[in-house]
Amino acid sequence: MCGIAGFVDFQGDLSEERALLQGMADTLKNRGPDAQGYYLSPHACLAHRRLIVLDAEGGKQPMRHHKQVLTFNGEIYNFRELRARLEGLGRTFKTRSDTEVILQAYAQWGEGCVDKLNGIFAFALWDEARQTLFLARDHLGVKPLYFARTTYGLIFGSEMKALLAHPAVKPRVDAEGLAHVFTGLLSVPGVTVYKDILELPPATSMTVDAEGLRTHRYWQLKSRPHYDSLPKTVETIRELLTDAVRRQLVADVPVAAMLSGGLDSSGITALAAREQRAAGKGLASFSIDFEDQARHFTPNIMHLSLDTPWALKVAEHVGTEQHTLVVGPGELLEHLMLPTLAHDAPAMGQMETSLFLLCREMKKHATVALSGESADEIFGGYPWFFRPEAVNATTFPWLAMFRGVTKTYYSAELLARANPLAYVDRRYAQALAEVPRLPGEAPEDARRRELFYLNITHFLPLLLDRKDRMSMASGFEVRVPFCDYRLVDYVWNVPWSHKGTGGIEKGVLRKALEDVLPHDVLYRRKSPYPTASHPAYQEGLRLRARDILHDPNARIRPFFDVEELKKLAELPVGAGGAVNTPFERIIQMEGWMAAYKVEVTA
Repeated sequence: MCGIAGFVDFQGDLSEERALLQGMADTLKNRGPDAQGYYLSPHACLAHRRLIVLDAEGGKQPMRHHKQVLTFNGEIYNFRELRARLEGLGRTFKTRSDTEVILQAYAQWGEGCVDKLNGIFAFALWDEARQTLFLARDHLGVKPLYFARTTYGLIFGSEMKALLAHPAVKPRVDAEGLAHVFTGLLSVPGVTVYKDILELPPATSMTVDAEGLRTHRYWQLKSRPHYDSLPKTVETIRELLTDAVRRQLVADVPVAAMLSGGLDSSGITALAAREQRAAGKGLASFSIDFEDQARHFTPNIMHLSLDTPWALKVAEHVGTEQHTLVVGPGELLEHLMLPTLAHDAPAMGQMETSLFLLCREMKKHATVALSGESADEIFGGYPWFFRPEAVNATTFPWLAMFRGVTKTYYSAELLARANPLAYVDRRYAQALAEVPRLPGEAPEDARRRELFYLNITHFLPLLLDRKDRMSMASGFEVRVPFCDYRLVDYVWNVPWSHKGTGGIEKGVLRKALEDVLPHDVLYRRKSPYPTASHPAYQEGLRLRARDILHDPNARIRPFFDVEELKKLAELPVGAGGAVNTPFERIIQMEGWMAAYKVEVTA
């Protein structure tokens, strides 16, 4: 993976803007610690920070082909087939890199090149002859891409911090952004917390020229009847997943697996280990655990059991070299602000902090890893696919569930200025209006389809962003086979009766993996990414939050019910007893507003 940044201006002369361009790229150095490159012309500047994964010498960027210049973040998994096809059409190549395949594909098919790509990507291509900038993002939005419009052009980058390094972009947050940041667990395609910054939505390309910009949605889910029998469905899922894993193991650097012991990561690890063994290679797997976790762990609706024993069992069964990183509360507290700085906005707290620590450890052994994100969203693995209060809720189902176990501490001023609750209602209505319907579908099945759409478009991006930012903060690449758009396309129309076969969530996936996993692992109930239960972590949060709440100059005071939170901050912390308190959020919000000098314009 890499970091990309740049800007175009169709009126001024940008030829001497090297310092500005390099300043933007420098903010992305963690994404690309191995090399850097720049392209400057009168109307376009492109920058690239590189993490070397494939073709170290030939893959240098920005890469040129005649009058086209490309800066690219990601991996094209079908680049070998595309290369052969392009060579058959008379194209000649100078490198082994997938970067050159994109350039040649654009030269052959123009903006339609994105229709040919299977991968995770975000790129910007400057066409000097046409004086256009062409940007595109992968089907599921695994790789990020942000932009800001200017009077005569556009600024873009892999992360918002790159745009904020340009003087034309300010860290302004209006009422919409304020509502978005206080909503929490909700992603909205194209939306960021900043007034001046937009996200290029997944499966979207954009063309920018002197006349303005035009966007094109090149792929979307399509609803159609599913005629395959259950055995045929299982077989197809297995074939698609195996092919995705095989493609995503291609690299010139060591590849590892993230292993939690749950179905998704275990299945990916097992398939990857089998592929590597067939190629005469081994596979290392990595898990995370927490200090004294067995002592302090309390089962709850999301976490029914400890992960480490299951990860060890899977590693032994499939023959990986297993590594378990044990993280203490001190490390979590020390790096608490890192996710916020990586996202350029408040994040998920320790779920991201621990992931960063795991990626940092994995970077010592490998440069690339495979992970299990998106299986729950496309197969229906979360509790909110089953619990009536979530299924029947008139809001995003995960928010309906979490509101039942958490308490919000919004201030009256925040509700008047932004009203996050009304914001969620509006976004929910918009999302439902986008669902690709299947005519004649039974009401219950139609509702299930809505749930899948909501999860794929408004929850999965949170996890993909988390994985991207925490891995890239470590200069480490993570690939996600379940996000192969061919698999997502197919599973979208698999009926609920097939998906839940056997009376268990993701039943059809379990059947597809029957020959590679032990039976008890295969039928272990859903357990998401683990969190630390150590009371020392909660106590550290409580003390930090208390200091902020008692600071009369704290930036967060207008947005929270400070007096109520002060009472909460005086309560004793028990083992796991404060997991659902807003302390992480308070600390991250205060740190974010200070570090980014956020200007609230609501």
